Amino acid sequence: METKNKTHSSELRQDLITGDWVVIATGRAKRPEDFVKNSRIISENNVSECLFCDPEKSGQEKDILIYKDKNGDWTLRVFPNKYPAFIGGKPQSLEEGPYFAMTGAGFHEVIVTRDHHKQAALMETMEIVEVFDAYQERYLDLMNKKDVNYISIFHNHGKEAGASIAHPHSQLMAIPVISPYVELELDGSEKYHRQNRHCVFCVIAEYESKVKKRVVFENEKFIAYCPFASRAAFEVWVVPKKHSPYFERTASEGKISLAEVFGKALHSIYKALGDPAYNFYIHTSPCDGKDYPHFHWHLEILPHTAVWAGFELQTGIEISTIPPEAAAEFLRSRQNL
Repeated sequence: METKNKTHSSELRQDLITGDWVVIATGRAKRPEDFVKNSRIISENNVSECLFCDPEKSGQEKDILIYKDKNGDWTLRVFPNKYPAFIGGKPQSLEEGPYFAMTGAGFHEVIVTRDHHKQAALMETMEIVEVFDAYQERYLDLMNKKDVNYISIFHNHGKEAGASIAHPHSQLMAIPVISPYVELELDGSEKYHRQNRHCVFCVIAEYESKVKKRVVFENEKFIAYCPFASRAAFEVWVVPKKHSPYFERTASEGKISLAEVFGKALHSIYKALGDPAYNFYIHTSPCDGKDYPHFHWHLEILPHTAVWAGFELQTGIEISTIPPEAAAEFLRSRQNL
């Protein structure tokens, strides 16, 4: 294929891991400043009525895990979701004609930090470390439960991102199936390793660290960058620089490095885009008893900067209206504000 050095109205970029295509619509590109949310109203809830400020008073179930400070005050607590999407037990078949389904067996937990007004983007590094400690501790407790094959850990911030309660909290779901998107990453990384004898995530992390133009922040152990084939404007991935298939095996020192890079990236998004709604989630190897040496765990941050329309829904090809290089540059410029 001939390579020409000229300006294009758009780019069709392929994700090196999954093979998915995304469109970078540079011809209709927006300036970075255009993504700043103007006067987005956030429903803070009345703290006195917040279900998570005083979980015991609001009738939440007994804590599964609780962290306290030196004064005995709680700083983080984990309890079962009051309205779970998955409930413990053995999955039961729900066949009907040619269709197959199963009951939603599993575990659904909520990880809540104490400060009602301190979202993840505003936390100090060690506060973020405590959150990752809780993720890891709950993961290790649930990963060997019967019929648990994957554990999804995610965080919704803002109504547009699906947060029904304003108080900062994450969720964990331990389920019997592996998500299709993780399956795509597993298959893509295995295929790349088979063809190239290298981990695709390691290749990307090394290259992004070298060229710098899509890097948001990095330290010795982790790198945050806007993916070459970003699915959405200002999408950021946080990836260990050293090959690591399993999030739950992250050592204490590694969690501090992770928290530093993740915190910098998320705070940059907060400052650059005016506190947008966002989701972040961890993609790690399944806990189904199989080995996944070719995979590389990572964390994805997706700000809500656009709404899917007909083309995206019909084709599955997402349109991002700013090149990731420009997005990363804008995020770097806002890091110290």
